[in-house]
Amino acid sequence: MKFIVNSSALLKHLQQISGVINTNTVLPILEDFLFEIQDEKLTVIATDLETVMHIRMEVKSKTNGKVCIPARILLDSLKNIGDQPLTFNIDKNFAVEITSDNGKYKVMGENPDNFPKEPTADDTTSFEMTSNALLTAINKTLFAVSSDDLRPAMTGVFFELSPKGIQFVATDAHRLVRYKRTDFSAGKTDSFIVPKKPLNLLKGALPATDDPINISYNSNHFFVTHGDTQMICRLIDARFPDYKVVIPANNPYSLIVNKNSFQNALRRVNVFSNKSTNQVALSISGSELQMAAQDVDFSFEGNERMSCQYDGEDIQIAFNAKFMIEMLSAAETDDVRLELSTPSKAGLIKPSEQAEGEDLLMLVMPLMLNN
Repeated sequence: MKFIVNSSALLKHLQQISGVINTNTVLPILEDFLFEIQDEKLTVIATDLETVMHIRMEVKSKTNGKVCIPARILLDSLKNIGDQPLTFNIDKNFAVEITSDNGKYKVMGENPDNFPKEPTADDTTSFEMTSNALLTAINKTLFAVSSDDLRPAMTGVFFELSPKGIQFVATDAHRLVRYKRTDFSAGKTDSFIVPKKPLNLLKGALPATDDPINISYNSNHFFVTHGDTQMICRLIDARFPDYKVVIPANNPYSLIVNKNSFQNALRRVNVFSNKSTNQVALSISGSELQMAAQDVDFSFEGNERMSCQYDGEDIQIAFNAKFMIEMLSAAETDDVRLELSTPSKAGLIKPSEQAEGEDLLMLVMPLMLNN
């Protein structure tokens, strides 16, 4: 088997899928890329048994065949080879010889028959949305996904489909994000949980354009196809918590504040907070918002005040500043609205304006005030 490919194009494609490969795998072959050539089309596959990613690209080849090539050494060599055509020669013992303009490199490949078979797309339901819309949904929800493996349902993003639109929900029990799109619909009512790792990989593989992408799913797997890139992952087999019951129906007090000023003030004050809780107390009265943090163990203390628009009774409420800073980043407007009720009830954060067809709601649980 022999083929010729451009080094830069190959490196770019391999980098898109290399994130799938874990460094400490159970099976040594999972540290390889599977190269498969069929009619001058090269398909490269990477997998960790839970997630599979493929890319396709054109190459010059007169023969068909396949081989497994160790990923790390291939990527490291391609990073240091300039933009030029490379000739890959693979013999019957799967030894790979790569020839460049001024060098020759050898690496031992593996038998492709030992590479895990990928899941088949049986009984799938499909729908389309734009690449940008899916990327936005991932960016606005992924930070709130839990990393607690004891609660597997919370370690992914919940996709809730209906003929009226698509909702993406993530929670770690301390905060919750619900992002709704009504400009796309799935045609039927359904739901499933997609793990964090494949969604992170999609962030690097999908372009921020209005290209259409095809999404399909069955009872066990989730498939995303964009052009020559495809990702398949196993869905989380667990029941997502009933998030609707924790969203307060009526938070009567409304605080409108400049997002960047509020975020920067929280960052400055949080430096002086207790590092295990990141607690910052907000005191709101009239048109003034005061932020205070302290770490009693080290006698650290930080205070700031800023102007705001507030409609409600004077209130003092504490939040985890780190969570607040991350959530504010998901709102892409100049101002944000905080909806509050009492110091012990969840606060809601919303952008001051929502784009047509989009609805973002973020919920954060308060912390007990240190009086």
